[in-house]
Amino acid sequence: MIRSMTAFARGDCVGKNGALTWEIRTVNHRYLESTLRLPEGFRSQENEYKEVIRSLLSRGKVDATLRFEIEGAQQAAALNVDTSLVKVLLEAQQQVKELTTDANSLSVAEILNWPGVVKPKATDFEDLFSDAISLLKDTLNDLVDARGREGVRLVGFIEQRCDQIETIVTAVTARREVVVDGARERLMQRIEGLDLEFDPQRLEQELAIQAQRLDVSEELDRLVAHIAELRQILGSGKAVGRRLDFLMQELNREANTLGSKSNDAETTRHSMDLKVLIEQMREQIQNIE
Repeated sequence: MIRSMTAFARGDCVGKNGALTWEIRTVNHRYLESTLRLPEGFRSQENEYKEVIRSLLSRGKVDATLRFEIEGAQQAAALNVDTSLVKVLLEAQQQVKELTTDANSLSVAEILNWPGVVKPKATDFEDLFSDAISLLKDTLNDLVDARGREGVRLVGFIEQRCDQIETIVTAVTARREVVVDGARERLMQRIEGLDLEFDPQRLEQELAIQAQRLDVSEELDRLVAHIAELRQILGSGKAVGRRLDFLMQELNREANTLGSKSNDAETTRHSMDLKVLIEQMREQIQNIE
């Protein structure tokens, strides 16, 4: 399935040791890049969490936040105070006071809020680690589902633009003879206006050169081939964002060449319409995994 890289998911669970919440946001990115915000006590598990993310996602910038709360009457019993760290803080406070009389003493609340002073009992962490991993997997699965739903919308958008491009290619193809005949007629009118004698064979050669210069059949064929490949890629159900990026460059190159060869106002307008449609697709493809 084609998936978007932009999505959000949230997962919660409540166990005997407290409540865990994962919030995960992803946006488009060239590679997979994960940033984790973890509460005190869970930071040692960061590599394990990133490994889980890598197992389920292949591209995108991932912002994952884990929250842990101890509920109700469990709270006081389940907390430990790091007395060694408190002593270090108090000793540091005393040293500062000896240097300046303007130093204020730390309040009890400030000490308790100091990172690492208060944390859940170490004996509870094994169960918490297991719960956090399990919840992360569930939340990531929800995220993947959300990415899939957004991917369906993106595929529909791109398919619609493919239809419009094919319509334009058909219109330009139908005008090829009209464009060449118009160029031939304009050249003949210029020659007749000069009232000069001319070599019919040389004139035919010049007309053939001009027709070749205006010929856009190769560009049209390549546009058709690229659109067919684009549809095939969209139907593959794989992570195809990078392939689609490259294909947009190829489509844009053909549209530019078509415009540069045109001496016909309608064909030029079609070329501009093609570039607009390709740019619209390119913007959406930036979000595809």
